[in-house]
Order: sequence, then C-alpha cells, then structure tokens
Amino acid sequence: MLRVEGIRVSYNEVAALHTVSFKVEPGQIVSIVGANGTGKSTLLKAISGVLRLDEGSIFFENQRIDPIPPHRVVEKGIAHVPEGRHLFARLTVIQNLMLGAYTRKSKEHREATLRRIFQLFPIVQERQNQRAGTLSGGEQQMVAIARGLMSKPKLLMLDEPSMGIMPKLVTDIFEMIRQVNQEEGITILLVEQNVQDALELADYAYVLQTGRMVMSGKPSDLLQTDLIKKAYLGL
Repeated sequence: MLRVEGIRVSYNEVAALHTVSFKVEPGQIVSIVGANGTGKSTLLKAISGVLRLDEGSIFFENQRIDPIPPHRVVEKGIAHVPEGRHLFARLTVIQNLMLGAYTRKSKEHREATLRRIFQLFPIVQERQNQRAGTLSGGEQQMVAIARGLMSKPKLLMLDEPSMGIMPKLVTDIFEMIRQVNQEEGITILLVEQNVQDALELADYAYVLQTGRMVMSGKPSDLLQTDLIKKAYLGL
C-alpha cells in the first residue's frame, strides 16, 4: 500500500532523515518507534506532502505521491493526525469534525461517516457542541483522530497519540486505534515514543534512531532485543 524508498529530508541543509525506507501493507498496523527528536514526525510530514524530499520517492497504491501537494495526498486516501492534535480551540467539536470532510468523496458520505464515528467514539458525540479547547487532552486526541477519519482514509497516520495524556486514557485511545483498524479496515501507520504500547498494538514495527531505520521486525521479536530493552524499556 505505502512504500517509502530511500528518502532524505533536511531542515536548513541539516539532514533529519537519511535514506529511510519502509513499507506498510494493506490492513496492517505498523508502528515506527523511537525517542523524541529522531525524525518520526518529519517522516509523516514527508509522506503527507508537508515537507519536500531531497532525494528518494514515496508510493501509495503504486502511484508516486511525493511530488504532489498535501491536499492531493488527502484525496488519494491518506489522513495525517499531527502531533499536538492542532484542533481549532474556539470551534465546537462538530465544527472541527466537519473540517475533516472537505474532499468530494468524504462530503458525499459525511453524515454516514459521522454516525459511525459517534459509534466508535461515544465521548465525541457527547461533547459535539462543546468548544474543542475546553476538552481534556485525551478527549481532544479522540476528536483529532475522529477528524482524520472524516476524510474516509485508506491509511490513517497518527503522530504521538499518547503524548500528554493520562495513562488510563492512553489505554483507551490505543484500543480505539485497534478498533478502527479491525472494524473499519483502515490501515494504520503509528509513530510513537511510547514503545511498549506501540509495539504491542502493531503487526510490524520499525525503530528510528537519529534519522535512520536501525531495526525492523515483528513486535514480539523486537521486544526481546537488547536495543529495545535497554534504550526504551529501561530493562
């Protein structure tokens, strides 16, 4: 479904990603884990078209997407839920959700998509008339994910969904991500520094360090490696 081939991305001529390659198969949950500042957010911004590549290429459903602008990437079927949620704080929850359904395809199915989202996220339905800025961090994250789903994506990219959220709500959010994948058939690309939870959720995983993919494999295998145990789990 998604192929990233040898991409390099820089900020002010300083490389943030070095010849990074990986792939995501349809229906999978793929986690990319690593410490803060290793290039995980940069990677998602490159896929969504927000950042341009210095070299390499990105393919989605066998079509090259790295030359096209971000709104076209969304139209292809990729939704990006950014780090920090970036909701419109003064707008209501329902207004934020409607902003996610701006493509022609998503507008046609907007009401049906909204009904399904309310089934998946009951708290979002309860809070639909509240201003987004009055919600807790966990509730805002649910709204951000729901807004991403409003575009009816084939691939949902999530950037640090556990950041700044109480541990109990983190468990709830990860369970909702699993539900979106299994019940809606939406492929998930998850970027996380919460390594334990991200690996337990995933079908396949990659480890990103200082802008380079240093390891990949089945999560159960990665959890047994010295790198993961020492660097990320404190064992």
